[in-house]
Amino acid sequence: MLIDDVNQAVQYTMDLIGIFAFALSGGILAVRKDFDIIGTVILCEAAGLGGGLFRDLVIGVRPVAFSDLGYFLTPWAAAVIVYFGHRLHRGGTALESRLFDLGDAAALGLFSVTGTIKALSHGFNVPAAVTLGAASAVGGGVLSSLLALEVPPLLRWNTDLYAVPALAGGVVVTLLQAAGLLNAPTACAAALLGFGLRILAQRRRWRTPRSSFWRDPFAGLRLQRAPEPPREGAPPDASTSVEARTAVLPLPESPTLTLWPCHGRPAVPRRDASRPPDPRLVTRHPAPARSPRERQGALPDRPA
Repeated sequence: MLIDDVNQAVQYTMDLIGIFAFALSGGILAVRKDFDIIGTVILCEAAGLGGGLFRDLVIGVRPVAFSDLGYFLTPWAAAVIVYFGHRLHRGGTALESRLFDLGDAAALGLFSVTGTIKALSHGFNVPAAVTLGAASAVGGGVLSSLLALEVPPLLRWNTDLYAVPALAGGVVVTLLQAAGLLNAPTACAAALLGFGLRILAQRRRWRTPRSSFWRDPFAGLRLQRAPEPPREGAPPDASTSVEARTAVLPLPESPTLTLWPCHGRPAVPRRDASRPPDPRLVTRHPAPARSPRERQGALPDRPA
């Protein structure tokens, strides 16, 4: 079977299944975030149609999401099922996580195959077709995560393999096309390969390696032991900087405050006469207002 026959016979069905699976995972993400029905529909549309929309724009054709009613209504069906599925919510977070992982893995395998087939049918070379297939597979999940204010799984190191299964499905499609074995059963087998690799990575916790430096980013910035203070009479070490020598000097002690009791008044702090005053502790109080008789030098006013 030629690649054009695969496009006409298989791609439409695989696209609808992949859109529904991605929209289902987007709806579950919206339920976790406590979105309303409008937010759930928008997240389902973004998750289901985001990757295919990016693929069609890169290829240069009119996006099928705006020309085929089935592509547009499939995310609505997934949103209704997730939002009003009361039995789904009774299963708890464990059931939701399982359905989210299964839907995401199924859509990942399907879109990697359909995206690569469509890119090959429009004359793209092998690396470009594989890259575009993987981008169409992960595009919906990335867009829905960004709308939900989450870091996409594609960019997180602590998530299981995400882009590798999509790339594996695209590579298998290009190998089958080069060998002349690309048909409907082999295309489904390539999609199952991507799906199985994603599920196996989730079960076995397979992750891509990251840089060894970022495992301990402060390895070379730990605080070193402070140098010992110089002995009395010993010359300072020339190899020690001025900052290091002054950092270990003891700070001057603050003046001692003594509380003197006053009859009928609260105790006020008095400075120790043996120590110089600290300008930071000196508070200037404004002089009390005086009456006209006091300003003229007479006796102060007394109450009657």
